[in-house]
Amino acid sequence: MFFLAAYIHILRSIYYGSYKSPREITWILGMLIYVTMIVTAFLGYTLPWGQMSFWGATVITSVLGAIPLVGEGLVSWIRGGGSIDQPTLNRFYSLHYLLPFVLTGLVVLHIWALHETKQGNPEGKEIQSPGETFPFTPNATIKDLFITTLFLVLFAFFVFFLPHAFSEPDNSIPANPLSTPSEIVPEWYLLPFYAILRAFDFNIGPLDSKTLGVLAMFASIAVPFALPWLDAAQKRSMRYRPWARR
Repeated sequence: MFFLAAYIHILRSIYYGSYKSPREITWILGMLIYVTMIVTAFLGYTLPWGQMSFWGATVITSVLGAIPLVGEGLVSWIRGGGSIDQPTLNRFYSLHYLLPFVLTGLVVLHIWALHETKQGNPEGKEIQSPGETFPFTPNATIKDLFITTLFLVLFAFFVFFLPHAFSEPDNSIPANPLSTPSEIVPEWYLLPFYAILRAFDFNIGPLDSKTLGVLAMFASIAVPFALPWLDAAQKRSMRYRPWARR
């Protein structure tokens, strides 16, 4: 649910061009929040120590082995040994506990940056005078409360009635290093990155498929960071950019 809210927020920001000048710092901080969320969620996913937790951790940590020169040493250092074991679990547990504090700090900075550069709007028009604005309360407050209430109703429905709806059944099986699941699938919010990794099953020159997959996966995260500078359109909001909308 946390990722669902974040993805909706990101897509809305892209649609209305909220990443464009002068709000680059707000966007960058938002993307840092997103990356921290991904890392925190992945670390948390390994903690139940079921089959998917174990093999997911094995796959993701081995991905770092594709980094030239330092890759293999980095994998061994993160795992605390040659394979996923108790030292890995201890480290992941500690980081999973600590990173939310980093996340909180980034959120504070994100809100600070928003107050410095002021909010955008669906029209994509910069405010020229106070007369063009309206009070945050009750206009925005009521809308926010309404959406939050709907979100919490949906959240409560899954918590109380379908708590395992999005869980992978294989994760109910205790971790077994000698038995690989038929298909190792991450949570839905990480599936795009997993799909990118798996899409590369060919080599290009000196780059093998694993390295290409890792480069593409990291590029898919890096490109949104550069969005304020990649988008040279004069109009900010996609309300007035039909091709961009498509």
